[in-house]
Amino acid sequence: MADGSPRSSSNLLPGRRALGRVRRQAAHTLRRASVSRRELPDFLIVGTQKGGTTSLHEYLAEHPRVSPPVTKEVHYFDHAHHRGDEWYRAHFRTTTRPDEISGESTPYYLFHPLVPELVARDLPDSKLIVILRNPIDRAFSHHNHEQALGYEELAFEEAIAREPERLEGEEERILDDPRYRSFSHQHHSYLSRSRYADQLEQWFRHTDRDRLLILSSEDLFEDPRTVIAATQRFLGLEQNTPRDLTARNARSYSPIDDDLRAHLSREIESDNQRLYELVGRDFGWT
Repeated sequence: MADGSPRSSSNLLPGRRALGRVRRQAAHTLRRASVSRRELPDFLIVGTQKGGTTSLHEYLAEHPRVSPPVTKEVHYFDHAHHRGDEWYRAHFRTTTRPDEISGESTPYYLFHPLVPELVARDLPDSKLIVILRNPIDRAFSHHNHEQALGYEELAFEEAIAREPERLEGEEERILDDPRYRSFSHQHHSYLSRSRYADQLEQWFRHTDRDRLLILSSEDLFEDPRTVIAATQRFLGLEQNTPRDLTARNARSYSPIDDDLRAHLSREIESDNQRLYELVGRDFGWT
């Protein structure tokens, strides 16, 4: 029986989410009616997670020649490739000028084992952008992000220790069944997703290196104007500096324990050296 008291927000939240999904699905269905006038993306920001992809995506979206997708992370090549080309096109706006370009940003693409080959096949002329961050900082930020979402209950040190167990066999399952979605592979891959050389080698097997722009997260936030200008040149855009250069999705949290940082740095040192040799740049991570 109703008692006249307002319902709690926690009780309302599932209903709001369901309503939001219904509205998004309806809007997507309407966009599919005009899919013939929607182009596939000209560029992808493929990762890394917690490396500044949201910031760069929004900086680029301010350019008058860039048409952003309806949602930043479409997750087509990792989660929804079976839905087909029309499903993907419906996430992009109809073009309003002939020199307009579009792009999307899904940072799981860099790590997902099936994506490099699918992108090479479906978007052979697209340009690809990778933003790499100090691997220990990235892993720690990733862990804090998953805890904030409610996807992680373990403390950082324990989560790192249990990562091999959690990820065991998951990549093989993805390769065996492209529709398989591994929760741990996406959400609990803290140190694995910070081993960048492994991931880039997969991309280089399928993509010419001149199609890949590899950026530094630290450079992006220390000197955003220079990095944005370089990215715009890579995409064939005239320089256009965004009005707001503050970092997006920035969070504050307690620092990582010094001893644990030193231990993880030693563990990942050889991976960093492989990366420096692979891309011809020392990122200076210690």
